[in-house]
Amino acid sequence: MIRPRRLEARCGSPETVRNLRPVRHLWYAAYGSNMHLDRLTYYLAGGRPPGGLRTYPGCRDPRHPARTAPIMLPGLLYFATESQVWTGGRAFYDPGTEPEPGSAPAGKPADSEAELPARAYLLTPQQFSDIAAQEMYREPGEDLDLTEALTRGRSRIGPGRYETLVCAGLLDGCPVLTFTAPWSSKDIALNPPSAPYLRHIAAGIVAAHGWSPLRAAEYLAGCPGAQGHWTATDIAALLTAPGTS
Repeated sequence: MIRPRRLEARCGSPETVRNLRPVRHLWYAAYGSNMHLDRLTYYLAGGRPPGGLRTYPGCRDPRHPARTAPIMLPGLLYFATESQVWTGGRAFYDPGTEPEPGSAPAGKPADSEAELPARAYLLTPQQFSDIAAQEMYREPGEDLDLTEALTRGRSRIGPGRYETLVCAGLLDGCPVLTFTAPWSSKDIALNPPSAPYLRHIAAGIVAAHGWSPLRAAEYLAGCPGAQGHWTATDIAALLTAPGTS
């Protein structure tokens, strides 16, 4: 098993934010299908993944991440809405309640001990902005303003499913950012994920964190949306099916 990196707490004080600006590099925390570097490459360099339904335009800067690291994000992984790429529910991150204006820490999700495995990629802010645009089926090319996310820990840049930025902490002095929905796991109808999507996410966890297929399957089977629809045995079988090595 690979030891994940632990995040440093984010401090939203004006002095800390000033020290981070300008942000030259940040960690993009991927918790869904982008945990696979080969899939993230299509967001960076453009193209259509094998068997994919979409062709990605790619980033203005198509270079690979400077570094990658396995991390644990505080919060919950859940599945909701309907994916046009995978069918079934999409993966979302529930970091907990949004902090009140002027307060630094965010609240915790219902299960305060919950953590989700993710893979962090060290990118430029421009690359992160272009990946976020492609997740919302938009053309890349506009840099995101990260000030509010760095200051408050969260920023709603739009109403869409992946238009809420979350700064989960710091790693090696750089902010760890991801995007998710503006709602929480308790405010949306859950939707079970498809078998190909679950297999892809489980394989990403195994590759990034070194978990056994059974451990990854047990984790995903307990996530809201998958729980009650998928068993750990069924998910583990997806990873050992012919053609999935």
